[in-house]
Amino acid sequence: MSMNLLLDTQVVLWWFLDSPRLTKPAIDILEKPGNTFFISAASLWEIWIKHAKHAFPFDADALENAIAMSGMTELVVNGAHARAAAELPRHHADPFDRMLVAQARVEELDLVTYDKALKPYGVPVLRRK
Repeated sequence: MSMNLLLDTQVVLWWFLDSPRLTKPAIDILEKPGNTFFISAASLWEIWIKHAKHAFPFDADALENAIAMSGMTELVVNGAHARAAAELPRHHADPFDRMLVAQARVEELDLVTYDKALKPYGVPVLRRK
């Protein structure tokens, strides 16, 4: 059965940068034929902030091209997402992660994440190695 998946920022970065930190369960999800992948505009914003702060060094042009060629659908942030993020319980303070949870709920997507702090929102969390 195919799934509609919203990828957490960390998963996106690890996938496109071919990081060994990406676990087999995540790779299986990412390589499964028929799955549809979404990348949030909030994740793209977070990636560029990290890049600008030199917190996560990578070839910006190569990453941008890889994302563009991946077939992922960019999920814009809209008013319904903003409201849903604001109405979430305060289990987690990171605004980017809260937006991803809100978008996944509003758009009925499965969020692919390693962030254990998101578990209280009912989001499935991938296991680390």
